[in-house]
Amino acid sequence: MQLINKAITFSSLFGLIQANSDKSGTDVSIPTIEVVGNKFFYSNNGSQFYIRGVAYQQDTSTSTTGATFIDPLADYEACKRDLPYLLNLHTNVLRVYAVDTTVSHKKCMDLFATHGIYIIADLSQPSESVNRDSPAWDVPLYKRYTDVVDALSNYTNVLGFFAGNEVSNNASNTDASAFVKAAVRDVKSYVKKQGYRTIPVGYSTNDDAEIRVQMADYFACGDQEEKVDFYGINMYEWCGTSTFEKSGYKDRTDEFRNISVPVFFSEYGCNEVRPREFTDVGTLYSSKMTDVWSGGIVYMYFEEANQYGLITLDKSGHVSTLEDFNYLRSELGKISPTSATKGSVTATSLACPAEDEYWRASTDLPPTPDQDLCSCSLQGFGCVVSDDIKSEDYGDLFGMVCGLVDCGDISTNGTSGEYGMLSFCDDKTKLSFLLNKYYENRGKHSTDCSFDGSATLGSAKQHKTCQAVLSSASASGRLGSSTAGGSSTSRSSAIKSRLSMSTTITF
Repeated sequence: MQLINKAITFSSLFGLIQANSDKSGTDVSIPTIEVVGNKFFYSNNGSQFYIRGVAYQQDTSTSTTGATFIDPLADYEACKRDLPYLLNLHTNVLRVYAVDTTVSHKKCMDLFATHGIYIIADLSQPSESVNRDSPAWDVPLYKRYTDVVDALSNYTNVLGFFAGNEVSNNASNTDASAFVKAAVRDVKSYVKKQGYRTIPVGYSTNDDAEIRVQMADYFACGDQEEKVDFYGINMYEWCGTSTFEKSGYKDRTDEFRNISVPVFFSEYGCNEVRPREFTDVGTLYSSKMTDVWSGGIVYMYFEEANQYGLITLDKSGHVSTLEDFNYLRSELGKISPTSATKGSVTATSLACPAEDEYWRASTDLPPTPDQDLCSCSLQGFGCVVSDDIKSEDYGDLFGMVCGLVDCGDISTNGTSGEYGMLSFCDDKTKLSFLLNKYYENRGKHSTDCSFDGSATLGSAKQHKTCQAVLSSASASGRLGSSTAGGSSTSRSSAIKSRLSMSTTITF
């Protein structure tokens, strides 16, 4: 209780100091966390960094505004309220699952930075993420991800970003992993192009026995530009009183021993037995596991219907700690993990997993989404979808026109590594492309651009700037092609040919 009172006093004072400052980026001097080999290190002194984390995001059931999520880094009063309890849990990392990119996070970020607390932020949000059942890496999702990067990149206590959470969760949808890995590649590239500091980008997976090893190998293999910088696994194998061997922790440690990037529990804390005594904490941070694992993030701070909470909030916002809180505080207070040095860590490479009965994700990744290319392509169509057609009604039109023309140019296949040249565009552009394709195939008769009023004639013209964009995209091969593999030259030639034949775009 004494620690909590001290933290409340300091955080209140800090809030007064920061009240007049709201610029983007932190003013607090806190070292960044960097990746070397399979471990995290403080950038200022080279000592090893272990994650002692808590998942920190309220469920939307507590919202009175109808919001799809509650941004935990945008409510300074809530951050001040929770800070003492987080410090009492020895917390140095918070995982947040969604942030609002239109608001300031400065006060909360500075508050946490002052107390040595880092953030790992998921780039997605409930309505914008890679859908495992119909995966895509497209312009709208690219914008969401890069908007989050823009909003948080200047805060030095951002440890990293998750490009996905439990997207491929069993052997039936491993193809979706190709789209998440493309997101990893493109976010890393975006960070570099924007001149931001190097911020690690990773992935958080579920614990599926059939694919857990292949999944880790897939995301950690390949060129530095496209592989993850760290890897998290949501781990709920240790329930109640157990042991290193009995729980499965030994087997998981053996399986992940050769992974070439930092790996940690991106969620843990099985609640089959309550209260949770967190008897696994001492093992996770012991020499049995620290050669491989870099700590973990307990799920979760707020008590909700799923009963994973450490604290409860009453209607007035008053915090009460649960038994789980006290057990976790006690166990984390006992740990003393060994500390490696940067010089003792060697970087290793990992082979990508071969396709088998369980794993079917191509190493040929979807192309980088390009809004300019989509917009310019749309300008060149002689037949486009009518503006008064609602996007929720596009499905029927897609079904109709795909029965009349080949839809490969807008389709994707993460198993074979085949991606249509406009597969990353928004639905309006893709649908207009197909309508225009049918219109041109039929001889450009106005009657062939109707579809019962769902389509209308377009201008079929491009400004000079768009001609340059389209020519550049084709020449660089940035679009990939609907045929996997091949040189960038052959791919770009195929793109140029296909665009010229199916639209009025010229080069």
